[in-house]
Amino acid sequence: MHDIRKIREDADAFDAGLKRRGVDPVSADLVALDSDRRVLETRAQDIQAERNAAAKQIGMRKAKGEDAADLIEKVSKSKAAQAEAETEAKAKTDELMDLLSTIPNLPDPDVPDGTSAEDNTEMRKWGVPTAFEFEAKDHVDLGEALGQMDFEVAAKMSGARFVLLTGQLARLERALANFMLDVQTLENGYVEVNPPALVKSNALYGTGQLPKFAEDLFHTDDDFYLIPTAEVPLTNIAAGETVNEAALPARFTAKTWCFRSEAGSAGKDTRGMIRQHQFTKVEMVSITRPEDSDAELERMTECAEGILQRLDIPYRTVMLCTGDMGFGATKTYDIEVWLPGQNTYREISSCSNMRDFQARRMNGRFKRDGDKKPEFVHTLNGSGLAVGRCLVAVLENYQNEDGSITIPKALLPYMAGQEVILANA
Repeated sequence: MHDIRKIREDADAFDAGLKRRGVDPVSADLVALDSDRRVLETRAQDIQAERNAAAKQIGMRKAKGEDAADLIEKVSKSKAAQAEAETEAKAKTDELMDLLSTIPNLPDPDVPDGTSAEDNTEMRKWGVPTAFEFEAKDHVDLGEALGQMDFEVAAKMSGARFVLLTGQLARLERALANFMLDVQTLENGYVEVNPPALVKSNALYGTGQLPKFAEDLFHTDDDFYLIPTAEVPLTNIAAGETVNEAALPARFTAKTWCFRSEAGSAGKDTRGMIRQHQFTKVEMVSITRPEDSDAELERMTECAEGILQRLDIPYRTVMLCTGDMGFGATKTYDIEVWLPGQNTYREISSCSNMRDFQARRMNGRFKRDGDKKPEFVHTLNGSGLAVGRCLVAVLENYQNEDGSITIPKALLPYMAGQEVILANA
């Protein structure tokens, strides 16, 4: 959510920021609505002041035994006029908030201009893309040949974009999630949380998924939503709260199932585990002071990259361009892992600074020592990592010519020392 006062102060800069994101200018409409709202609110306040003065005069007349019928009639009429002004003011406020809620965050000056992933900027690479002396297989061929990855059985139960993992592949996915959680909590200072997977609409409004992206969500009959990412419950820990400055930064992590309808992705990644309706992800969320959020984004991205380094899987980190960023982000780094079976890099983590965009929607604030007036916190989120996609990366980068999978050294303690996954093991 944007600050209407800042839009009033520099409408041209606001529209220029929107233009970089491919959004038409809208400041004139916002400022007009805000002006109408403030005029109506002032009118209601003036009527209230006049009525208070009239009420005082009524009391004085009655004390003197004088007739006050004219003033009583005036007060009665003013009540109706005030109620009308307040109703109109609320309608303008609601219209303003509805419009503001659909406008994306403005991009950081560092973010490159562009319209698609082709315009993203590569920041760095780690590792050398894995190459084999045999033809690399993708994760679907590998998993199905092992007899431990079944899309047909999953489809029988749930339809397309689901998978059934069994045996050692199921254990490997669990091992990856536990490894990620241990690194993020024991080494990187995140507090583990086990949050609800069902939330109300206000939580999704606070993080920006509603109202604009309702079609991407799974909605129950009794008005719950399945979380699309743990960003939603973790960030909403700050909703409606005013914390002391000493409590920041607050860092949270959680392993959850994530649920997405994948609306608009028809025909994209229909094969395999890259784009599914249900998947597991370890999420990181940070809540910081405004002056700390830029550095926190760099730190969070390093925490995500560290998982791949420990697994010894090549990756690259890119800064997303204005046309490829998410709705609430002002700056985003994507980490893309090398998949030899596809001979390309694919996204495995996205780390974003939202600044105060989400905090304004959810009223998350903090108070500095010695200051009476609270400020909005800054919020950040990132995958640490997407577990299913990390499983894909392990299968493809650690495959052997016979179809077996070597377990990365970092995961051996989580696999009871097992070093290789064989067919139907």
